[in-house]
Amino acid sequence: IGDEDTVSGFLLAGVGHRTADSTNFLIVKTDTRLTQVEEAFRNFSQRDDVGIILINQHIASDIRHVLKDYDQTIPTVLEIPSKEHPYDAEQDYIMQRVNMFLGGGT
Repeated sequence: IGDEDTVSGFLLAGVGHRTADSTNFLIVKTDTRLTQVEEAFRNFSQRDDVGIILINQHIASDIRHVLKDYDQTIPTVLEIPSKEHPYDAEQDYIMQRVNMFLGGGT
């Protein structure tokens, strides 16, 4: 789940999959509705053929309320930077959990 540049890069690397019925990616543009992103995340998180959900961090921030309720180990959710938005470890839920387990914060 990401912006066009990020998703295109993964597609060129061979990560994407498309059938007549579905895909395993979502390109988020300025006109993409938040409900579409939330629905894509929920769909990807319930698929048996998805082990990791890569999501641009700035998009993950938009659906943080959905991500906070997600408690499964697989598929794992990894927040990644995009060309336009640098990575911020303080916003990354996984890094927050790691920090909490190591005693570095709340």
